Amino acid sequence: MSYLTRINLDRTFFSEKEKLIAESGHLKAFIYLYDSGVHGLRIENALGYIETLPYQGQQIWRCNLLGRELSMDSMFDKPVKTSNYLENYGGFLLHCGATAMGVPSESDDHPLHGELPNARYEEAYLTVGEDKNGKFMALGGRYHHREAFNSNYIARPQITIYESSSILDVSMVIENLKGTDVELMYMAHINFKPVDHSELVYSTDYDPEHVMVYDNIPSHMKAGSDMNELVDYMEQLKTKPDLHHKVDPKLPYDPEIVFFIKYKEDEHGDAHSMQVHPDGYADYVSHKPSQLKYGVRWICRTKDEDAMGLVLPATSGSRGYTREKALANVEILPAKQSVEFNMRLGILDPKQALAMREKIEAIKA
Repeated sequence: MSYLTRINLDRTFFSEKEKLIAESGHLKAFIYLYDSGVHGLRIENALGYIETLPYQGQQIWRCNLLGRELSMDSMFDKPVKTSNYLENYGGFLLHCGATAMGVPSESDDHPLHGELPNARYEEAYLTVGEDKNGKFMALGGRYHHREAFNSNYIARPQITIYESSSILDVSMVIENLKGTDVELMYMAHINFKPVDHSELVYSTDYDPEHVMVYDNIPSHMKAGSDMNELVDYMEQLKTKPDLHHKVDPKLPYDPEIVFFIKYKEDEHGDAHSMQVHPDGYADYVSHKPSQLKYGVRWICRTKDEDAMGLVLPATSGSRGYTREKALANVEILPAKQSVEFNMRLGILDPKQALAMREKIEAIKA
Protein backbone atom coordinates (compact mmCIF):
# COMPACT_ATOMS: atom_id res chain seq x y z
CA MET A 1 0.00 0.00 0.00
CA SER A 2 1.25 3.51 -0.80
CA TYR A 3 -0.21 6.99 -0.59
CA LEU A 4 0.88 10.56 -1.23
CA THR A 5 -0.61 13.83 0.00
CA ARG A 6 0.78 17.27 -0.79
CA ILE A 7 0.15 20.27 1.45
CA ASN A 8 0.92 23.55 -0.30
CA LEU A 9 2.28 25.97 2.27
CA ASP A 10 1.54 29.68 2.34
CA ARG A 11 3.36 32.39 4.28
CA THR A 12 0.07 33.47 5.83
CA PHE A 13 -0.16 30.09 7.61
CA PHE A 14 2.84 30.92 9.80
CA SER A 15 2.70 32.81 13.10
CA GLU A 16 4.67 33.06 16.33
CA LYS A 17 2.30 30.47 17.77
CA GLU A 18 3.42 27.02 16.65
CA LYS A 19 0.87 24.97 14.69
CA LEU A 20 0.63 21.27 13.95
CA ILE A 21 -0.19 20.96 10.23
CA ALA A 22 0.30 17.26 9.52
CA GLU A 23 0.55 13.96 11.37
CA SER A 24 1.18 10.41 10.18
CA GLY A 25 2.17 7.66 12.61
CA HIS A 26 5.22 8.90 14.54
CA LEU A 27 5.67 11.78 12.09
CA LYS A 28 4.50 15.29 12.94
CA ALA A 29 5.03 18.61 11.16
CA PHE A 30 4.84 22.02 12.87
CA ILE A 31 5.05 25.51 11.36
CA TYR A 32 6.00 28.74 13.15
CA LEU A 33 7.79 32.07 12.88
CA TYR A 34 11.13 32.71 14.53
CA ASP A 35 11.49 36.03 16.38
CA SER A 36 13.51 37.23 13.40
CA GLY A 37 10.53 36.73 11.08
CA VAL A 38 12.03 33.69 9.33
CA HIS A 39 9.51 30.93 8.54
CA GLY A 40 10.25 27.61 10.23
CA LEU A 41 9.03 24.04 9.67
CA ARG A 42 9.93 21.29 12.14
CA ILE A 43 9.39 17.64 11.27
CA GLU A 44 9.54 15.12 14.10
CA ASN A 45 9.89 11.36 13.75
CA ALA A 46 10.34 8.52 16.24
CA LEU A 47 14.08 9.27 16.55
CA GLY A 48 14.26 13.05 16.68
CA TYR A 49 13.55 16.09 14.50
CA ILE A 50 14.80 18.51 11.89
CA GLU A 51 14.17 22.26 11.76
CA THR A 52 13.99 23.66 8.24
CA LEU A 53 13.61 27.08 6.58
CA PRO A 54 11.07 26.47 3.79
CA TYR A 55 11.28 29.97 2.27
CA GLN A 56 14.94 30.80 2.96
CA GLY A 57 17.20 28.48 1.00
CA GLN A 58 15.21 25.44 2.15
CA GLN A 59 18.02 25.02 4.66
CA ILE A 60 18.09 22.41 7.37
CA TRP A 61 18.74 24.76 10.26
CA ARG A 62 18.97 22.15 13.00
CA CYS A 63 19.18 18.35 12.96
CA ASN A 64 18.69 16.39 16.18
CA LEU A 65 18.51 12.59 15.86
CA LEU A 66 19.15 9.70 18.27
CA GLY A 67 19.24 12.24 21.07
CA ARG A 68 22.17 14.18 19.58
CA GLU A 69 22.37 17.66 18.09
CA LEU A 70 24.27 17.11 14.85
CA SER A 71 24.47 20.74 13.72
CA MET A 72 27.59 22.89 13.98
CA ASP A 73 28.07 25.44 16.75
CA SER A 74 27.93 29.07 15.66
CA MET A 75 27.13 32.55 16.92
CA PHE A 76 23.60 32.24 15.45
CA ASP A 77 21.09 30.70 17.84
CA LYS A 78 18.24 31.56 15.43
CA PRO A 79 18.15 32.14 11.67
CA VAL A 80 18.34 35.73 10.39
CA LYS A 81 16.26 37.03 7.49
CA THR A 82 18.94 37.95 4.95
CA SER A 83 20.40 36.95 1.61
CA ASN A 84 23.95 37.50 2.84
CA TYR A 85 25.76 34.22 3.46
CA LEU A 86 27.82 35.30 6.47
CA GLU A 87 24.92 37.11 8.15
CA ASN A 88 23.06 33.80 8.64
CA TYR A 89 25.72 31.13 8.86
CA GLY A 90 25.04 28.31 11.30
CA GLY A 91 22.73 25.83 9.57
CA PHE A 92 23.20 22.07 9.23
CA LEU A 93 22.64 21.99 5.44
CA LEU A 94 22.87 24.78 2.89
CA HIS A 95 22.53 24.40 -0.87
CA CYS A 96 25.26 26.38 -2.70
CA GLY A 97 25.46 27.56 -6.32
CA ALA A 98 24.12 27.42 -8.94
CA THR A 99 25.51 30.11 -11.29
CA ALA A 100 28.70 30.13 -9.21
CA MET A 101 29.95 28.61 -5.98
CA GLY A 102 32.84 28.78 -3.56
CA VAL A 103 34.96 31.59 -2.15
CA PRO A 104 35.22 34.39 -4.75
CA SER A 105 38.69 35.53 -5.74
CA GLU A 106 39.66 39.06 -6.72
CA SER A 107 38.64 38.13 -10.26
CA ASP A 108 35.12 37.06 -9.23
CA ASP A 109 32.00 39.12 -8.65
CA HIS A 110 29.70 36.34 -7.43
CA PRO A 111 28.53 36.21 -3.80
CA LEU A 112 30.14 33.77 -1.39
CA HIS A 113 28.79 30.30 -2.34
CA GLY A 114 26.33 31.73 -4.85
CA GLU A 115 22.68 32.71 -4.69
CA LEU A 116 21.15 29.47 -3.36
CA PRO A 117 22.06 29.40 0.38
CA ASN A 118 19.48 32.03 1.42
CA ALA A 119 17.41 32.09 -1.78
CA ARG A 120 13.85 33.36 -1.40
CA TYR A 121 11.57 30.48 -2.43
CA GLU A 122 8.28 31.28 -4.17
CA GLU A 123 6.76 27.90 -3.36
CA ALA A 124 7.12 25.49 -0.45
CA TYR A 125 5.16 22.33 0.21
CA LEU A 126 5.04 19.33 2.53
CA THR A 127 4.52 15.85 1.12
CA VAL A 128 3.13 13.12 3.38
CA GLY A 129 3.34 9.57 2.08
CA GLU A 130 4.37 5.96 2.41
CA ASP A 131 6.58 3.79 0.22
CA LYS A 132 8.61 0.58 0.53
CA ASN A 133 10.76 2.21 3.23
CA GLY A 134 7.80 3.25 5.36
CA LYS A 135 5.96 6.44 6.19
CA PHE A 136 7.71 9.71 5.39
CA MET A 137 7.37 13.47 5.25
CA ALA A 138 9.25 15.62 2.75
CA LEU A 139 9.81 19.35 2.42
CA GLY A 140 10.05 20.58 -1.17
CA GLY A 141 9.97 23.89 -2.94
CA ARG A 142 10.62 25.97 -6.03
CA TYR A 143 13.05 28.84 -6.52
CA HIS A 144 13.17 30.63 -9.89
CA HIS A 145 16.42 32.48 -10.61
CA ARG A 146 16.45 34.87 -13.58
CA GLU A 147 19.08 37.30 -14.80
CA ALA A 148 18.55 38.77 -18.26
CA PHE A 149 20.98 37.47 -20.90
CA ASN A 150 22.74 35.24 -18.35
CA SER A 151 20.66 32.72 -16.41
CA ASN A 152 17.15 31.36 -16.07
CA TYR A 153 16.77 28.25 -13.95
CA ILE A 154 14.49 26.61 -11.41
CA ALA A 155 15.82 24.90 -8.28
CA ARG A 156 13.72 22.13 -6.71
CA PRO A 157 15.22 20.69 -3.50
CA GLN A 158 13.66 18.00 -1.33
CA ILE A 159 14.40 16.80 2.21
CA THR A 160 12.79 13.47 3.17
CA ILE A 161 12.60 12.05 6.68
CA TYR A 162 11.21 8.58 7.36
CA GLU A 163 9.21 7.60 10.43
CA SER A 164 11.84 5.36 12.03
CA SER A 165 15.11 6.41 10.37
CA SER A 166 17.98 8.59 11.53
CA ILE A 167 19.12 9.12 7.92
CA LEU A 168 17.68 11.89 5.71
CA ASP A 169 17.33 11.69 1.93
CA VAL A 170 18.22 15.00 0.28
CA SER A 171 18.02 15.92 -3.39
CA MET A 172 18.35 19.00 -5.59
CA VAL A 173 17.10 19.37 -9.16
CA ILE A 174 18.34 22.27 -11.29
CA GLU A 175 16.40 22.89 -14.52
CA ASN A 176 17.85 25.18 -17.19
CA LEU A 177 14.98 27.16 -18.79
CA LYS A 178 17.20 29.01 -21.26
CA GLY A 179 17.34 28.19 -24.92
CA THR A 180 21.14 27.97 -24.63
CA ASP A 181 23.53 25.95 -22.52
CA VAL A 182 24.57 27.45 -19.17
CA GLU A 183 27.40 26.94 -16.71
CA LEU A 184 26.61 25.18 -13.44
CA MET A 185 28.27 24.87 -10.03
CA TYR A 186 26.69 23.19 -7.00
CA MET A 187 27.68 22.10 -3.50
CA ALA A 188 25.76 20.70 -0.52
CA HIS A 189 27.30 22.42 2.52
CA ILE A 190 26.70 19.91 5.35
CA ASN A 191 27.91 21.13 8.75
CA PHE A 192 28.16 18.54 11.53
CA LYS A 193 29.37 19.36 15.01
CA PRO A 194 32.87 17.95 15.67
CA VAL A 195 32.99 15.34 18.41
CA ASP A 196 36.35 15.29 20.18
CA HIS A 197 38.34 12.06 19.91
CA SER A 198 36.18 10.77 17.07
CA GLU A 199 37.65 9.07 14.00
CA LEU A 200 37.09 9.97 10.35
CA VAL A 201 36.43 6.94 8.14
CA TYR A 202 35.64 7.27 4.43
CA SER A 203 35.79 5.35 1.18
CA THR A 204 39.08 6.20 -0.47
CA ASP A 205 42.79 5.61 -0.07
CA TYR A 206 44.31 7.78 2.64
CA ASP A 207 47.18 9.12 0.56
CA PRO A 208 48.09 12.52 -0.99
CA GLU A 209 46.77 11.41 -4.39
CA HIS A 210 43.24 10.97 -3.03
CA VAL A 211 43.20 13.37 -0.05
CA MET A 212 44.64 16.80 -0.87
CA VAL A 213 44.89 19.74 1.53
CA TYR A 214 44.17 23.22 0.15
CA ASP A 215 46.65 25.52 1.86
CA ASN A 216 44.86 28.83 1.48
CA ILE A 217 42.98 30.97 4.03
CA PRO A 218 40.09 32.97 2.51
CA SER A 219 40.24 36.74 2.88
CA HIS A 220 36.88 36.85 4.71
CA MET A 221 38.27 34.69 7.56
CA LYS A 222 40.64 35.97 10.25
CA ALA A 223 42.95 33.57 12.04
CA GLY A 224 42.46 33.44 15.80
CA SER A 225 45.35 31.07 16.48
CA ASP A 226 49.05 30.83 15.75
CA MET A 227 49.37 31.00 11.96
CA ASN A 228 52.79 29.34 12.05
CA GLU A 229 51.28 26.33 13.80
CA LEU A 230 48.47 26.18 11.24
CA VAL A 231 50.86 26.43 8.28
CA ASP A 232 53.17 23.78 9.73
CA TYR A 233 50.22 21.43 10.24
CA MET A 234 48.99 21.94 6.66
CA GLU A 235 52.48 21.16 5.37
CA GLN A 236 52.42 17.87 7.28
CA LEU A 237 48.97 17.05 5.88
CA LYS A 238 50.26 17.35 2.31
CA THR A 239 52.24 14.13 2.72
CA LYS A 240 50.34 12.51 5.61
CA PRO A 241 46.65 13.37 5.22
CA ASP A 242 45.65 10.69 7.74
CA LEU A 243 46.99 12.94 10.51
CA HIS A 244 43.60 14.66 10.60
CA HIS A 245 41.59 11.44 11.04
CA LYS A 246 41.60 11.72 14.83
CA VAL A 247 39.42 14.63 15.91
CA ASP A 248 41.92 15.97 18.42
CA PRO A 249 40.82 19.26 20.06
CA LYS A 250 44.49 20.32 20.20
CA LEU A 251 44.88 20.33 16.41
CA PRO A 252 44.81 23.78 14.73
CA TYR A 253 41.69 24.43 12.63
CA ASP A 254 41.38 28.17 13.27
CA PRO A 255 40.05 29.57 11.03
CA GLU A 256 39.80 26.48 8.79
CA ILE A 257 41.43 23.71 6.81
CA VAL A 258 39.97 22.47 3.51
CA PHE A 259 40.60 19.14 1.77
CA PHE A 260 39.66 17.90 -1.69
CA ILE A 261 38.94 14.17 -1.72
CA LYS A 262 38.69 11.75 -4.65
CA TYR A 263 36.22 9.12 -3.44
CA LYS A 264 35.85 5.47 -4.35
CA GLU A 265 32.33 4.09 -4.94
CA ASP A 266 30.51 0.94 -3.93
CA GLU A 267 28.59 -1.34 -6.31
CA HIS A 268 25.67 1.14 -6.32
CA GLY A 269 27.84 4.13 -7.18
CA ASP A 270 27.77 5.56 -3.63
CA ALA A 271 30.68 6.98 -1.63
CA HIS A 272 30.55 6.96 2.17
CA SER A 273 31.90 9.14 5.00
CA MET A 274 31.65 8.83 8.78
CA GLN A 275 32.72 10.69 11.89
CA VAL A 276 32.77 7.77 14.33
CA HIS A 277 32.19 8.97 17.90
CA PRO A 278 34.10 7.43 20.84
CA ASP A 279 30.92 5.54 21.87
CA GLY A 280 30.45 3.98 18.41
CA TYR A 281 27.75 6.24 16.97
CA ALA A 282 28.69 7.91 13.68
CA ASP A 283 27.71 11.01 11.73
CA TYR A 284 27.21 9.86 8.15
CA VAL A 285 26.99 11.10 4.55
CA SER A 286 26.71 9.18 1.30
CA HIS A 287 26.84 10.77 -2.13
CA LYS A 288 27.35 9.77 -5.75
CA PRO A 289 30.67 10.87 -7.30
CA SER A 290 29.09 10.36 -10.73
CA GLN A 291 26.86 13.35 -9.86
CA LEU A 292 29.15 15.28 -7.49
CA LYS A 293 32.73 14.44 -8.36
CA TYR A 294 34.39 16.57 -5.68
CA GLY A 295 34.36 15.68 -2.01
CA VAL A 296 35.23 18.90 -0.20
CA ARG A 297 36.06 18.50 3.50
CA TRP A 298 35.91 21.61 5.66
CA ILE A 299 36.98 21.72 9.31
CA CYS A 300 36.60 24.95 11.27
CA ARG A 301 37.22 25.18 15.03
CA THR A 302 37.32 28.74 16.32
CA LYS A 303 36.13 30.23 19.61
CA ASP A 304 32.79 31.07 17.94
CA GLU A 305 32.37 28.37 15.25
CA ASP A 306 32.83 24.63 15.54
CA ALA A 307 32.10 22.68 12.37
CA MET A 308 32.98 19.34 10.81
CA GLY A 309 32.21 19.54 7.11
CA LEU A 310 32.77 15.77 6.87
CA VAL A 311 32.13 15.94 3.15
CA LEU A 312 30.52 18.71 1.12
CA PRO A 313 29.56 16.89 -2.11
CA ALA A 314 30.20 19.25 -5.02
CA THR A 315 30.58 19.55 -8.78
CA SER A 316 33.92 21.32 -8.27
CA GLY A 317 36.32 22.59 -5.66
CA SER A 318 35.39 25.60 -3.53
CA ARG A 319 37.95 28.06 -4.90
CA GLY A 320 35.44 30.31 -6.68
CA TYR A 321 34.29 30.54 -10.30
CA THR A 322 37.46 31.88 -11.96
CA ARG A 323 39.82 29.35 -10.40
CA GLU A 324 37.49 26.39 -10.98
CA LYS A 325 36.82 27.52 -14.55
CA ALA A 326 40.57 27.56 -15.21
CA LEU A 327 40.73 23.99 -13.88
CA ALA A 328 37.89 22.91 -16.23
CA ASN A 329 35.65 22.15 -13.25
CA VAL A 330 32.65 24.31 -14.19
CA GLU A 331 29.99 22.04 -15.65
CA ILE A 332 27.59 22.72 -18.52
CA LEU A 333 23.84 22.24 -18.23
CA PRO A 334 22.34 21.96 -21.73
CA ALA A 335 19.43 24.10 -22.88
CA LYS A 336 16.03 22.99 -21.53
CA GLN A 337 17.67 20.15 -19.57
CA SER A 338 17.81 19.36 -15.86
CA VAL A 339 20.22 17.64 -13.50
CA GLU A 340 19.59 15.96 -10.16
CA PHE A 341 21.92 15.54 -7.19
CA ASN A 342 21.24 13.00 -4.41
CA MET A 343 22.75 12.34 -1.00
CA ARG A 344 21.89 10.77 2.35
CA LEU A 345 22.94 12.18 5.70
CA GLY A 346 22.34 11.78 9.41
CA ILE A 347 23.64 9.52 12.16
CA LEU A 348 24.20 5.75 12.50
CA ASP A 349 23.88 3.74 15.70
CA PRO A 350 26.92 1.64 16.74
CA LYS A 351 25.72 -1.52 14.97
CA GLN A 352 25.02 0.38 11.74
CA ALA A 353 28.32 2.24 12.01
CA LEU A 354 30.28 -0.99 12.42
CA ALA A 355 28.60 -2.47 9.34
CA MET A 356 29.38 0.71 7.38
CA ARG A 357 33.02 0.62 8.48
CA GLU A 358 33.29 -2.92 7.11
CA LYS A 359 31.67 -1.78 3.86
CA ILE A 360 34.09 1.12 3.53
CA GLU A 361 37.09 -1.15 4.14
CA ALA A 362 35.79 -3.48 1.41
CA ILE A 363 35.50 -0.57 -1.03
CA LYS A 364 39.06 0.54 -0.27
CA ALA A 365 40.33 -3.02 -0.71
